[in-house]
Amino acid sequence: MSGSGHSSTVLTVWSREALVIAIAAIGGALFSLLGAPAAWLSGAMILSAAVALVRPLPVLRRSWFDATVLLSGTIIGASATPEALAAAARYPASLLVLLIAMAGIMTATGAYLRYVARWPWIDALLAAAPGALATVLAVAQAKGANIGRISVVQLFRLLVLVALLPSLMQLTGLHPDIAPAAVKVLTPGTMLVLLLSSFAVGLVFERMGVAAPMMFGATFTSAVLHGTGLVEGSLPPAVQIAVLVMLGSTMGGRIGTIPRGELLGLFPLAAGGLVVSLGVAFAFAWPAALLAGVSYADAMTAFAPGGLEAMAMLAFAMGLDMLYVGSHHLMRFLVIGFAMPFVLSRVKAEPPQP
Repeated sequence: MSGSGHSSTVLTVWSREALVIAIAAIGGALFSLLGAPAAWLSGAMILSAAVALVRPLPVLRRSWFDATVLLSGTIIGASATPEALAAAARYPASLLVLLIAMAGIMTATGAYLRYVARWPWIDALLAAAPGALATVLAVAQAKGANIGRISVVQLFRLLVLVALLPSLMQLTGLHPDIAPAAVKVLTPGTMLVLLLSSFAVGLVFERMGVAAPMMFGATFTSAVLHGTGLVEGSLPPAVQIAVLVMLGSTMGGRIGTIPRGELLGLFPLAAGGLVVSLGVAFAFAWPAALLAGVSYADAMTAFAPGGLEAMAMLAFAMGLDMLYVGSHHLMRFLVIGFAMPFVLSRVKAEPPQP
């Protein structure tokens, strides 16, 4: 009898989790059918948040989140191909300015959220991080930060810089449709070895006390193997879509737990944070353009705290230097993935100031 009761409980948990994931997947699929950029992530987030505002959704078990961030780190690290690293090496001075700008963006935007919104530092800095949503969520989970409001700020920036900007270009005809480039997909055997290696390194980092060890371990392992040419290719598209859906589900579900009044109050803060971030980014873009010998438009696009795909589309539409823009966003992507667990390892969660 007890065994039957246990089986029933397990089935109930699985059915609830299946419902949560299905809601996110439906949202992503709808946005994909509409042709929205970043469709699977933003669609999963928005529908999950909308449903959670009506009826709170169950929180998925920790194993789901750990698997998601392990796969996310593997995807992030796969960007460090020998060709991409060689391209980045052409602009050393500009990339150095980018690193300083990233610190400036996080400091200025974090201070804005800390002293204007009265958020704890850990929440403010995670919300200020310019991109790498998977890493942000992994660190937030590990540090006990407020994932809901962090997600609102990150979602706002995502929709403005990843969704709204390319959509406006498409509507105005500035950006023609581009067929996606063919990407080599890892074989099942290579993918298994890569994931097992990432998991093993993640366990080592966990013993070392690193925040978000699975995310960082997977990013580090994947970047080393791809950067040295030992592994070539990315995870299958279906796996990448599943990762985006799971991230969207996590963010949307947590957003739904925020009271409506507080949620509406977060959007002006998110808009203010975006203005601060762009102000700092564009200020640093000017000396970077001089050092690299590129136009200010190139540097503005390269330093904007948006998604790699959206900025590459903008660069194409405006006839900018896509190699320069892409190498800078790749560097920002990798640095955040590598550095954030260490930078925030000593920052403790704290109650918001009155």
